[in-house]
Amino acid sequence: MGEVGMDSNLVIIIGAGICGLATALALHKKGIKSLVFERSENLRNTTGTAIGILRNGWRALDQLGVADVLRRTGFPILRERMVLLDGMKQQVMPMKGESRSLKRKDLLDALYAALPPATVKFGCELESIKLDPKTTRPILRFIDGSTIIAKAVIGCDGAKSIVAEFLNLKPTKMFPLRSVRGLSNYPNGHSFEYELYRITKDNNLVGRVPIDNNLVYWFCPQPNVPGGDERIWEDPEAIRQSTLELLGDFPEEIKEMIEIADANSLSFTHLRYRAPWDLVRGTFCKGRVTVAGDAMHVMGPFLGQGGSAGLEDAVVLARNMAEKGLDNVEEAFNLYVKERRMRVVRLSLQTYLTGMVMGTSSLVKRLICIVFLFLLFHNPSVHVDYDCGRL
Repeated sequence: MGEVGMDSNLVIIIGAGICGLATALALHKKGIKSLVFERSENLRNTTGTAIGILRNGWRALDQLGVADVLRRTGFPILRERMVLLDGMKQQVMPMKGESRSLKRKDLLDALYAALPPATVKFGCELESIKLDPKTTRPILRFIDGSTIIAKAVIGCDGAKSIVAEFLNLKPTKMFPLRSVRGLSNYPNGHSFEYELYRITKDNNLVGRVPIDNNLVYWFCPQPNVPGGDERIWEDPEAIRQSTLELLGDFPEEIKEMIEIADANSLSFTHLRYRAPWDLVRGTFCKGRVTVAGDAMHVMGPFLGQGGSAGLEDAVVLARNMAEKGLDNVEEAFNLYVKERRMRVVRLSLQTYLTGMVMGTSSLVKRLICIVFLFLLFHNPSVHVDYDCGRL
């Protein structure tokens, strides 16, 4: 990992994903120095497909100062359209507020470029955390044997978070769904409307969102069938062919979109979540250690809020740390958790119920989830009205 100075005022962020970089940038804008430790050897901007950013996420990006740069990389999404091929019905709804689909690479690059040089340390994989019994400061041990004592630690290390384990958070769970995602390029331009277009037939669904005049992001949730050799899903062509077989009765434009998808963009993902009831009771900070982003509240993609929620975390966390100062970082972390808890509980609960409606094979469970969605979220798009506030 190389030599890292023992700086008593050092804030360590674990993970250089969207939330980790956003948190480092938010702290930088508040005059707080941080270092981001990333296990990969470089920025993970060559993998992944796209991410939807809704109105609340753009509020956070405005506070981080990178929104205008990113607005040039993705066109506005104007509406949602759901087409039911089984009954030849469709429903159209205007998009509530600003919404765009961005390449994940563009978002990561914009956040990274706004940071001071050498903020991110690559090739540094965290092994464990413990607290110094005398100072209560976190001691981080990395797999190369090196250690560092930090002023504070923020875990942005995803659904399989080492920092979340230190906080004794309950393990994440899997939806009964997996998802295939891809990017399709149309060199001569596509003819699709700038809308979130979802089409269903025989309980299969495909979603399509244009990013710009040439690039289109698409996704296809599928039942999570246990067993079999998971290594087959590391082969992009196997992912492509299995998806085409599943969608054999879909319109030709949908099948063409999958056929021309960039092989490097094709991914197969088991959809994970942290249970809403665990979010209600979870201990999200212990002394000078806390979590943010997926490490705190990994959720399915059904509301399109996972990335935006992580951006909100970054703004709220940095604001509280700046207001309380690093000498009172434990109080700042407690205030951050208090401010964020019910927001992420509601997001996660709505996402969970939506995912179970789509994925469960039990008619009774599906009906129960539909009833709860109606009772608790009669305005299903209210989640985009949230404002994380000024940095």
